[in-house]
Amino acid sequence: MHNQETPAAERLFPVALLTLSGGLQDTYTYLRRGKVFANAQTGNIVLLGQSLFDGNWERAARYLLPVLAFALGVAAAEWIRVRLPSWQRQVLLWEILLLFLVGFIPHSLDQLANALVSFSCAMQVQSFRKMEGFPFASTMCIGNLRSGMEALCAFLRTGDRQEQRKARLYFLVIFLFALGAEAGSLAVELLDLPAIWLSCVLLAVGFWPMSRPG
Repeated sequence: MHNQETPAAERLFPVALLTLSGGLQDTYTYLRRGKVFANAQTGNIVLLGQSLFDGNWERAARYLLPVLAFALGVAAAEWIRVRLPSWQRQVLLWEILLLFLVGFIPHSLDQLANALVSFSCAMQVQSFRKMEGFPFASTMCIGNLRSGMEALCAFLRTGDRQEQRKARLYFLVIFLFALGAEAGSLAVELLDLPAIWLSCVLLAVGFWPMSRPG
């Protein structure tokens, strides 16, 4: 599926684990942390606008906080990229640590938990932006769906096998995101708040191939 030219962080195995984790995080915060999306900030911005229009300031704050945390997470990932060696591994380590802490945060501090998940999600999506050389997102589906359909149309029009492969990869990561979401739904029923630790496990396994040479 890849050759030695493909960076470890872009290979399908770690990409698959990051995507599974992304789906799980969104389900976790929505089902167990007050129906807030950790990753899909478009949804949060829509609900924020609705809350502001209704004059519901408390509800608006619930959706504003993860949006701000997401923005800060992007900035943090950029800071790590510029200043630290092996920066993608450093980002994963911080993400694992933050999500591990989230599992201990009680429901009374759901807004803090959502902010930390959104922050770590932003670091992930900013740091891991390619899959086998193709742009992709591990924490949301709209861009992957657009790119997958574009590649499929190009393959049907031209018969280009590279476009066929690209379409397969995009539809695979969409499936993996949905699978991660379903795993998250089952995990929160069984484990409640510590269910986010499953995300830590997935990220830790994804970290392993990035720490190996070649």
